[in-house]
Amino acid sequence: MNSYINVPLAPAAKNARRSASIKLYGPDAFEGMRRAGSLTAACLDGVADLIRANVPLAEINTYVLDFAAAHNATPATLGYQGYKYACCTSVNHVVCHGFPNEKKLREGDIVNVDVTLICDGWYGDSSRMYVVGKPKRAAERLIKIAHEAMMQGIRAVRPGAHLGDIGHAIQSFAQSERCSVVRDFCGHGIGQVFHDSPNILNFGKAGDGAELREGMIFTVEPMINLGTGEVKMLADDWTAVTRDKSLSAQFEHSIGVTADGCEIFTQSAKGLHAPGVEISGDAF
Repeated sequence: MNSYINVPLAPAAKNARRSASIKLYGPDAFEGMRRAGSLTAACLDGVADLIRANVPLAEINTYVLDFAAAHNATPATLGYQGYKYACCTSVNHVVCHGFPNEKKLREGDIVNVDVTLICDGWYGDSSRMYVVGKPKRAAERLIKIAHEAMMQGIRAVRPGAHLGDIGHAIQSFAQSERCSVVRDFCGHGIGQVFHDSPNILNFGKAGDGAELREGMIFTVEPMINLGTGEVKMLADDWTAVTRDKSLSAQFEHSIGVTADGCEIFTQSAKGLHAPGVEISGDAF
């Protein structure tokens, strides 16, 4: 689940435990994040079996609840700032924070499922795109662009680089593919706090922002639209949709900065980067 950066008091940004400084973590923390991240990835692997026409989104929520209980984990979104579900399910033109309610999936839908599991106090945060049946060409292209935009941002992460390098890499790639980056939401620091410093913007200027240092842990999670990058919030104060009703896609990994690059904590052990769309594996 991402942070909302344009309105400081929006639900996803309130967190009394958020630190003003960027934490640096050691080997024990990285091991904790590996456990939490791999568990979240396994949960998202299992979600793939539910992505079929006429399946209510609520079944995904039930699956995440049951998976967490079976693995002694806790869904971080459940009860977070009043949020009532164990995951977010964002379909077609929903950008993020969609409710896993009784709405049924339809043939051709694309859906982002965002899961954060707390394992032994560590937060594994990841999201992934899924396709119901055969995707339309534009939707398939968007999903591939969104995944590669995330990976472009991740490849920019190394000690001595800057936060702005991540956003610049994401924005440059997305715009080169004639897509738009959503600016209202961003990635965030994570670890033993759901949303922590720093904000990881999905746009920016190379060389701007804080310098990346070994031991930083955060999410990279761009939202990419086929149309404009403008969004609007629905009356529930959670669900964000594209203002022009164009399709939106998002991927998210939790990562840690290492001595020579970064480690992805939330990779799929089964290679299910985007079920329904052929995407090459992560280069890590």
